[in-house]
Amino acid sequence: MRHTINRKTAGWLTTGTMVVLAALSLVSFSGETSAEEFVEPKGVVELFTSQGCRSCPPADRAFEQLVRQGDVVALSYHVDYWNYLGWADTLASPENTERQYAYSKAFGRSGVYTPQAILNGREHLKGTDAADIDRRLERLQAEGQGLVVPIRASRHDDQLSISVGAGQGKANVVVVYFRQHQTVEVLKGENVGQSLDYWHSVTDVQTVGMWDGKPLDLTLPAKRMGDEKSDGCAILLQAADDKGNPSHIVGATVMMEKPKTL
Repeated sequence: MRHTINRKTAGWLTTGTMVVLAALSLVSFSGETSAEEFVEPKGVVELFTSQGCRSCPPADRAFEQLVRQGDVVALSYHVDYWNYLGWADTLASPENTERQYAYSKAFGRSGVYTPQAILNGREHLKGTDAADIDRRLERLQAEGQGLVVPIRASRHDDQLSISVGAGQGKANVVVVYFRQHQTVEVLKGENVGQSLDYWHSVTDVQTVGMWDGKPLDLTLPAKRMGDEKSDGCAILLQAADDKGNPSHIVGATVMMEKPKTL
């Protein structure tokens, strides 16, 4: 069953156009300076999902497979427009819903659906097939629509350092905070009685800078990491269309306070 819904929405409050790439890092914040392992990812997968959507658990399980692979930047955004069915999603936010509607505008669509997976900010599909998502990311990469500008991130004391390599175009530097893993008992609604596992559930999205094709270094407070809401973050380089909606992602890296055993 595929859920669809129409709604007027505010745009994604970001400007610029761009081109960019990514490197995926799993970082433990146990020491003053973190040891880092960099893995070049296939791309970025953003899953829009809901605890109140009957069709979403298969997509959440497919998304978990992608997280376990460790070769994609995987982010899960819980939306709030299915709350009226009787269960208020415990991980949802209006901001996540706004981001999905902004993507819809960028794609020229009149509405949104769940579960929806968006790949590199360039295309979307029903996010229930991890193998299909893998194939599409590989195709995007082969067609020159993958990740092309390296990003590195590290923590020292209370500072988060971000380094973006050189490339072409302009992009927003976006930090996406998330919780690595949560289990939710659904007590009402379409998924009543189910115990559902969620990975990399987004809690906040912040634009922290602009990249203009030249190497860029940023330093941010690191205290957001490891608080009660977030134990991981992704750093995205993302273009915007001429109306300010999110567009192509060509750079990303991931940091986690204490990487979970998958």
